[in-house]
Amino acid sequence: MTVTTLRVFLEAIDANLSLARRLNPGRAVMLAVKANAYGHGIVEVSRHVERRGTADWLGVAQVGEGEQLRAAGVGLPILKLSPTLPEELAGAVAAGLTLTVASETGARQLAEVARDAGTPAQVHLKVDTGMRRVGAEPDAAVHLARVVTESPHLVLDGIFTHLPISDSPAGEDFTRAQLQRFLAVAAEVQEAVGPVPWIHAANSGAVLGHDVAGTNLIRPGIMAYGCRSDGSTAWEGLTPAARWTTRLTFLKRVSAGETVGYGRTWTAPRDTWIGTVPVGYGDGYSRLLSNRGRMLVGGRSCPIAGRVCMDQTMIDLGPETPEVEIGDEVVLLGEQGDERITVEEIADLMGTITYETMCLITARVPRSHG
Repeated sequence: MTVTTLRVFLEAIDANLSLARRLNPGRAVMLAVKANAYGHGIVEVSRHVERRGTADWLGVAQVGEGEQLRAAGVGLPILKLSPTLPEELAGAVAAGLTLTVASETGARQLAEVARDAGTPAQVHLKVDTGMRRVGAEPDAAVHLARVVTESPHLVLDGIFTHLPISDSPAGEDFTRAQLQRFLAVAAEVQEAVGPVPWIHAANSGAVLGHDVAGTNLIRPGIMAYGCRSDGSTAWEGLTPAARWTTRLTFLKRVSAGETVGYGRTWTAPRDTWIGTVPVGYGDGYSRLLSNRGRMLVGGRSCPIAGRVCMDQTMIDLGPETPEVEIGDEVVLLGEQGDERITVEEIADLMGTITYETMCLITARVPRSHG
């Protein structure tokens, strides 16, 4: 029997993608599954949404992620969302990935590899409208599109941009200006080289909170997994897609004034019971939660006592003889009884964002899907 498990609710992902479609009617959906589907299991999630038809595309960050999906039999179109190094191009083309192009050099390198492979490479042109990470400058987009379309070995299948502050009300003006600039560039490109099948800009923040008229593909990421983004204030209707549980492995009575854990950072304020669970920062349960986080056991919220260890964490069960036993379920993320711990709560305690919180859960934690 598995002691520690991250349970992934695939129907919750379906529900969140359905919400994205309802808010953006008539647009195709690209589900971001990079970083192991934000910690939820890239192969299982991708197979599921392909089988259910809840996503039309998948988005990855690494060639290896795309190759992993192809090896698992996933046939959906896959866009690698960032530029690809020259030594990775042959594998990417062999896997049938659609590749991001953001420079003339990158386009010409890809054309050579596609020529040698004897198969045209599908390309999405990335335009930088304000993220300042990767992408062609807007005034270079038409030239780059011509480089792509003039090559017999490349197919211009899309044009896209990325929005750095679409999840925050404070960024409304900036995001609106980005979208306007992007649509103008997309129009210039299509006037110069002809129709481009896919025009896309909307990440989760834009999917939920912005008018993306003029685009025909959306890219939900964190929202698909039922998590709010940093800065989000009105993301309603999302269904959490993960529940992280373990089991109680030890009970110990400690006296008032005794310390618990490494560094002796927690002192018992009264006689109390300490429970130990077999999860720590080696599993991705951050050491930043030491003396700050909480877990659920027996339907009660129990604070962490002392520092989170690599493989174990202690919780304060209180002074009364606990109504729990070794082997009982302990919830790190999710619901138990009337209590609930959200990924947003954990991220806030860590001083980070929900994306990182979920991605930190290591491969040592088995994922189960259903």
